[in-house]
Amino acid sequence: MSLSDHPKAYGTAAITVAFVAGVVFTLGLKDLYPDLERRFQQRRGARGVQRRSTATTIDPARRRSSLFWGPVELQDHDSSRDVAVPAGAMIPRDEGISDGIEGCIGRTPLIRIHSLSEATGRTILAKAEFLNGAGNSPKDRVALSMIETAEEQGLLRPGRGDTIYEGTVGSTGISIAALARARGYRAHICMPDDQSLEKSDLLHHLGATVERVPVQPIASPDHFVNLARRRAAEHTSRATPSNPSVGFFADQFESPANYAAHQRTTGPEIYHQTRGDLAAFVAGAGTGGTLSGVARYLKHDAALPHVRIVLADPPGSGLYNKIRHGVMYASTEKEGTRRRQQVDTIVEGVGINRVTANLEAGRDLIDTAVRVSDAQACAMARWLVEHDGIFCGSSSAVNCVAAVVAALSLPRGSQVVTVLCDSGNRHLSKFWKKVAEMGLEKEKEEGEEGGGGDKEDLFTLLGIERPR
Repeated sequence: MSLSDHPKAYGTAAITVAFVAGVVFTLGLKDLYPDLERRFQQRRGARGVQRRSTATTIDPARRRSSLFWGPVELQDHDSSRDVAVPAGAMIPRDEGISDGIEGCIGRTPLIRIHSLSEATGRTILAKAEFLNGAGNSPKDRVALSMIETAEEQGLLRPGRGDTIYEGTVGSTGISIAALARARGYRAHICMPDDQSLEKSDLLHHLGATVERVPVQPIASPDHFVNLARRRAAEHTSRATPSNPSVGFFADQFESPANYAAHQRTTGPEIYHQTRGDLAAFVAGAGTGGTLSGVARYLKHDAALPHVRIVLADPPGSGLYNKIRHGVMYASTEKEGTRRRQQVDTIVEGVGINRVTANLEAGRDLIDTAVRVSDAQACAMARWLVEHDGIFCGSSSAVNCVAAVVAALSLPRGSQVVTVLCDSGNRHLSKFWKKVAEMGLEKEKEEGEEGGGGDKEDLFTLLGIERPR
């Protein structure tokens, strides 16, 4: 007797066969799915890398993986990954695996400083450069750029015993010391003896040789920069076939690799993070590399000529007068004609009395300058801790004061970008000691300004005109 003679039995058998086939297919698909997902994620990651390198907007791509009878399409709907990224800027920072400590440099956050934005009626943003992963300052970008450029030119060779020499007030030396170890070099840092002890202590812990030298004008052969240059030359002169190591003078003040690092990375990152919506960029100048590099990118490469480039300058520096009036100092005050430090300020890292090659690279793009007193810098540093939980160093405080002043000259709603250079941890024995001596850290009683009652007035505190 056949199944055709019993329709009911035939239907039951057909359902049973279909059920068994479904179970087998489902189990097979389950086994294949992990491999399918793995391939999808790999291709998705590869697309992210390609996007960062090509700096173009890419439409979501269809992912294919072969099953029994043909391709299955998977669609990536994460539109946030499809924003165009300017050349040189790898964003976001946490995507993928970083290649050594060098991979932790750049792609720093741009943060809104709430208290300053609310007080001014303009949005004040700060590039958190203290979050760079090697030396925790914008000098990480510079140090890496100078080292890579020297390697490309054959001036440095890993494993040969080469030493990198630099004259610095601290931050560049710290970045060089960290990266030198990572790339197989030694570091020898010359710095003036009026800088905070935290910096030289940190350099020692990073394995660098440190020379703290008396403050001298740049015309002196014993100026810390000239001493570093001489030490590098002396090292190279001692090279022999059995010990071929050389000394390399990084020369941060004059090396074009300095401003180029910021033109290649910092500027594009700011452009990307603001979507090009900014009215001003404010920063101090030590070597001038940050200011020039970012200015060159924003005004030339990104074609934003309306963006105002503002120099923030501390007391004793000649750059304010150079930008505002075209004259750095009177002939009787020219550096080298007297034997004392020209820049008389508690602020470290910015302020200088000569136009370096890095500053010259963008000097014609700087629109104006703001003078910031030591008292204003100290008051701003404490304000940022009290109102925003930001614990920064002296140059960052100078930048923020100048950003407030610059913002008030712009229409309400404008966006201003500045730089938080390093943490206050490097400034405890000097700058933050001064903050305490000024009574700015004194705990206020309930109901007093800055206590539990009315908030302090930012403009009275800084001694600047209240916005209208």
